[in-house]
Amino acid sequence: MPLNAHRIALFRPARLARLNSRTCAAAVMTMVCLLAMFSGSVSQALDTARVLEAAAKHSPKTVSEAKLMLAMIEHVASLDEVQRLTEVNAFFNKHIEFHEDIEVWGKIDYWASPLEALSKGEGDCEDYAIAKYYGLLSAGTPVAKLRMVYVRASQAGRSVAHMVLAYYAQPGAEPLILDNLIADVRPASQRPDLQPVFSFNGEGLWQGVGSTSAGDPLQRLSMWRDLLAKARAEGF
Repeated sequence: MPLNAHRIALFRPARLARLNSRTCAAAVMTMVCLLAMFSGSVSQALDTARVLEAAAKHSPKTVSEAKLMLAMIEHVASLDEVQRLTEVNAFFNKHIEFHEDIEVWGKIDYWASPLEALSKGEGDCEDYAIAKYYGLLSAGTPVAKLRMVYVRASQAGRSVAHMVLAYYAQPGAEPLILDNLIADVRPASQRPDLQPVFSFNGEGLWQGVGSTSAGDPLQRLSMWRDLLAKARAEGF
């Protein structure tokens, strides 16, 4: 298989329900239940008044950031999807500065809502991916085309846990990767530094490849459930 074709294949994940292990199967059922409980919340229309009301509970700075975000979403909604990806990716890469959760929230792992991330102006890889996910959904990108992807990223000779957002123009197509590590949106075949582990959105969970875990999937999906509830309360 040519190298580029191999890279594309890595980002064509199989449904986790196909795993044979009894332990994995039990975990999968729990994950599927978590996703099913909250899948409907990501498809609601953006409530701008509610977003601004929620932002006001943080700070005047958050209101200003929220207004910029809403203006960006309104603008990109009329663009073709590739340009929309580029502008949403650039907006959140600019408005969020990378910091570990322990620095920002005093916790080892915390998934911030878009408004929480903009309020702090800081976040880690999950927070970038989450903000871009909701930004694109709010601009009209179908949820079926978006997946949060846990990957192992090669950085300075080390393999580290990382999260990106993947956009699939069609089912099974080569995805475009939105990442805080690089400024531009690139096809998966041009990201040899990323090894997918698993991916998910509001509709399902998929198996990636690789034997090294990016963390406990059940814990991650529980955090996803909590994040969906927070984002819904903020008007997303």
